[in-house]
Amino acid sequence: MKKKLLQVSIAGIGAMAAVAAMSPGALAADVTTERLVNSEREPHNWLNHHGNLEAHRFSGLDQINKKNVKKLKVAFTWAMGGTQGGGKDIIKWPFAGLEGTPIAENGFLYITTGWGVVTKLDTRGGVPKMVWQYNPAPDPDFATTVACCGINNRGAVLAGNMVISPVIDGRIIALNKVDGTKIWEAQVADPGKSETITGAPLIVKDMVVTGMAGAEYGVRGWIEAMDLKTGKRRWRTYTIPGPGEPGHETWKDKHGAWKTGGGTTWVTGSYDPELNLIVWGTANPGPDWDNAYRPGDNLWTDSTIALDADTGKIKWGFQHTPNDPYDYDSINENTFVDTQINGAFRRATLHANRNGYAYALDRKTGEPLWCTQFVEELNWSGGLDAKCKPKSYDPKKDVQTYMPGTAAARGTATKGRGTVEGVLKPGHMGGKNWPPTTYSPHTNRYYIPTIDGCNKAFAEVTEPGAFKHRQLFLGGAPFSTFEDAECGRIWGSITAIDVGTGKVVKKHTTKHPQLGGLMSTAGGLVFAGYAEGQVVALDADTLEELWKFETGSAVNAPPMSFMADGKQYIAIEVGLGGAWPQWFVSATPELKSQVPSNMLYVFELGE
Repeated sequence: MKKKLLQVSIAGIGAMAAVAAMSPGALAADVTTERLVNSEREPHNWLNHHGNLEAHRFSGLDQINKKNVKKLKVAFTWAMGGTQGGGKDIIKWPFAGLEGTPIAENGFLYITTGWGVVTKLDTRGGVPKMVWQYNPAPDPDFATTVACCGINNRGAVLAGNMVISPVIDGRIIALNKVDGTKIWEAQVADPGKSETITGAPLIVKDMVVTGMAGAEYGVRGWIEAMDLKTGKRRWRTYTIPGPGEPGHETWKDKHGAWKTGGGTTWVTGSYDPELNLIVWGTANPGPDWDNAYRPGDNLWTDSTIALDADTGKIKWGFQHTPNDPYDYDSINENTFVDTQINGAFRRATLHANRNGYAYALDRKTGEPLWCTQFVEELNWSGGLDAKCKPKSYDPKKDVQTYMPGTAAARGTATKGRGTVEGVLKPGHMGGKNWPPTTYSPHTNRYYIPTIDGCNKAFAEVTEPGAFKHRQLFLGGAPFSTFEDAECGRIWGSITAIDVGTGKVVKKHTTKHPQLGGLMSTAGGLVFAGYAEGQVVALDADTLEELWKFETGSAVNAPPMSFMADGKQYIAIEVGLGGAWPQWFVSATPELKSQVPSNMLYVFELGE
C-alpha cells in the first residue's frame, strides 16, 4: 500500500494525547475506515489487531529505544481472570490462557480472556481503572468439547462506536465502546458441527470479516463478511471448492472428502484497500495425517488466498504443501510490504509457513518472489524449486509421500493404524505456528518467531463414513518426547530475513519454542514473550538481548505498544494456554511446571 510512514515526534504525540484526555468527544470518536486504513498516523494508538491492516505489528513510537530500554520497569499489572477450564470434568482443558492482543485508543485498553470476556481499562494516570466488562458466557462444557487446541480468544477490534469481539462458541458480538452494552450478536460459526471462532475479526470498510476453526473435526473452512451495523451476512466464501467450482477437481476421491476437507481460517487476515483485496491463510486438510483418504492436491487447504473484498470471490491462491500429510497449516498472518525485492519495486505479501519456509508473493497476482528456509532443520521437501514448490512433490501422484521417512502413511495396513511412521523436521506444530511475525520498515526486515526441532506421527486408515460431527477426524496423531533419540527437545529462535533479498541475516536462538509472537518499534527494538515466562527486548539490527523481565508464568501472546499521558508503554498478556500443553509439552519438560496466571503486564521507562 503506497502510504508514507509518518515520523511523529514524541512531543507531538504527547500533545495529541493531552487533547484527547481533555475532550470527552475525542475519547468516544468513531473508529472510521479512514482511521483504520491510516492507523500509522496514530502511533500512540493500536487500532487494528496486527497494529495496521498490513499486519506489520510495528509501533511508530520511539520513546523507548535501544539507549534506554534497560530502564524498563513494571508500570502496572491487571488480573484478567478467566483461568477456569472447560469440558467434561475439566479433563480436556484444565485451564484457559491468554493469546490476545490488546487494542488501545487514547489511553483506553480493550482486552479479552480466553473465554471472550471483554474489559475496557482506563490507563490514564498510570493506575488502571475498569470502565466496563462484558461476559458473553459461553457454555464451558459445550464450547470446549469442539476445540482442538485450547480455550482461546486472540482479541477484540474497534469499528465505528463499537467493540467487535469473537466468542469460542462461534458468536461475534458488537458492544458499545462507551458503556459496554450489547448492540448486536451473530451466531456465525456452528459449534454443533465443531466450528469455533478464536481469531480477532478484520474490519474491511463497513464489514466485519471473520474466519473460523475446526479443521481437526472435519469441517469445511470458510471466511465470512458481515454488515458492521447489523451483523447480517454479506458473503461467505468456502475455502474448499464444491462441485462445479474451480479447484474441486483437486479432490480425487469418490466418497466426498471435500465435505470434511478442513482448510479453516482461524488467524486474522490482512486488507489492501487500493487493490480491494483481503489476503488470508488457510489451515490443513482433513483428516490431518491420512492423506490417502483425500487423494489430490486438496485446494485450497495449506494456501494463501486473495479475495475480492466486496464479493468474497477468490482472485488467486498459492498452495504451499499440496496433499499435506504433515498438518502444515498455512494459517499464519500475511504481512504486506511495498519495497524493492530482487532489485524491483514490488507490492508483496510475506508469510512464514509451518512447513519451515517463508514466502514473498506478489500481492496482486500471487506470483512467488522468493522463498526461504527459516528453521535450522528441515527434512521433508528436498528444497523448493524456482516456483517455490517442494522439489519432492510429484504432480503425477495423487497421494504425496514427499521425502521418504518423513510422512506417516498407511503403508501395508488396510485398516487401523498405519505401518509407516514419519520423523519430521520441523515438527507438526510447524516451524512457526500462529504467534505473529513483525516487519520493521526501518530495518526492512521480517522477524519470525520459530519452533525448531522434530517430532513423529502415525497415520490411521480412515474409512468412508467414519466421520462424525463433534468427534476428532485426524487420521493419526503426532507424538514426541525429549528423551527420543531421533528428535529430542524442541527449541526456537527469533529469525530476521532481509525482505529485499529473502535471505536470513540474523538469528537469536532460544531454549524453548516461540509461542507468543513479536513486535518491532521505531526505537530499534524487537519485543517478545517467551514460553518460560520472560518478556524481552532485542536490538532490531543485531538481535542482541538488551532487556529481560521474569513474569513467573508462560507467555502465549504477542506484545504491543501504546501511549497515554505522553508516555509510551509496552503491554503483553501473560497466561499459559493454547495447544502446547495438550500436544507437545512432552518435548519441553521444563514447561510442564508453568502455571496459568492470566495477568496483563504493562511496562514503562523508569528513572
